[in-house]
Amino acid sequence: MNDSSVEQDGFRDAVRTWCRINVPAGWRQAQTGISDDEFVAFQRSWFATLRDAGYAVPHWPGEWGGGMSIAHQIVLFQELAAHDAPRLVLAFVGIHHAAATLLAAGTDEQRQRHLPAILQGEVWCQGFSEPDAGSDLAALSTKARRVADGYAVDGQKVWVSGAMHADWCLLLARTDPDLPKQAGLSYFLMDMKAPGIEVRPIRQATGESHFCEVFLNDVRIPAAHLVGEENAGWRVARATLSAERGMTMLELAERLGNGFRWLLDTCAQPRSDGERAIDSAAVQDRLAALETEITGLRCLCRDLVERIESGRAGPADASIAKLFYSELLQRMTDFGAEVSGLAAHTVLQKPRSSGWESGAWMLDFISSWEWTIPGGTSEIQRTIIGERGLGLPRGS
Repeated sequence: MNDSSVEQDGFRDAVRTWCRINVPAGWRQAQTGISDDEFVAFQRSWFATLRDAGYAVPHWPGEWGGGMSIAHQIVLFQELAAHDAPRLVLAFVGIHHAAATLLAAGTDEQRQRHLPAILQGEVWCQGFSEPDAGSDLAALSTKARRVADGYAVDGQKVWVSGAMHADWCLLLARTDPDLPKQAGLSYFLMDMKAPGIEVRPIRQATGESHFCEVFLNDVRIPAAHLVGEENAGWRVARATLSAERGMTMLELAERLGNGFRWLLDTCAQPRSDGERAIDSAAVQDRLAALETEITGLRCLCRDLVERIESGRAGPADASIAKLFYSELLQRMTDFGAEVSGLAAHTVLQKPRSSGWESGAWMLDFISSWEWTIPGGTSEIQRTIIGERGLGLPRGS
């Protein structure tokens, strides 16, 4: 065993010990059926616990509080998943999307202002999609016009996750309607407390209201909150989307493996007739296929983050990981709902801080369809893979 392996084993032991002490006991039950205020308080407390241990932003550069190697990040996410630690739902956009955007395209002042604040609990949302601009994001119509002190923004955003709790928003708006669609967009940091912003939660099929509509009426954004150059927002947005399709997949893939253990437990439970689903050869075959796919996904995501870190990632690599994860999540939660039978339809709530695979299989399955839409639909991902990855002609 080389020195690197010994070091990783020591780190794994340290994380395991930390998880046994710090992962909140009984958090799933405590996070079921709670109010928004209780959810926010729990998320803030859990984020602070991870931050104080150095585990909240391992993917950030060292000078901003991260600096953990890819190998150590893999160990960390494996152990957090294995110990069924809560997810950082409230901080997710801030520590991934906002941070990736600021590090790639922000000014020194923007990074100094926001990265430390995110570590102290500043919450972010992402204002990209619109009622008529979802998959075709470049068709968005929210307008930002020049005024004396910056920009005035009018328009509407939809499917904005966590907007009701957000302090700041990553906003994409059109600053030049005469340029081609992608060329006329600009990228802004918008203070969610600014006058003219109205947030309306959207009630979903699962009973949750995670998504929101955001209405913008003459919202003023200072010029200092423009990220990158005016009309170059599409290029900046790609940094945000690459975080959504790339680095975040490492954690999600490990948690999908944790969800598979929930699925095994479900299949091992006796049904009303005393039989167990796991005793069926057909169920065993499905479980074996899912486990094989999950193993492949985890390897794919580890390879992806290593390639991103070394600058070797291909133009379609992140899309491959996003497509594979989202459709595998659907297959696994669908099977969980199937083997759970009618009992799965009686579960009306799931833990608020859980992953997309909580063991409330029918609700998980309904929620899983969310993943094949935002950040580029599965159809968009296949187009990217075909054109950028395989070199196929456009529209083929």
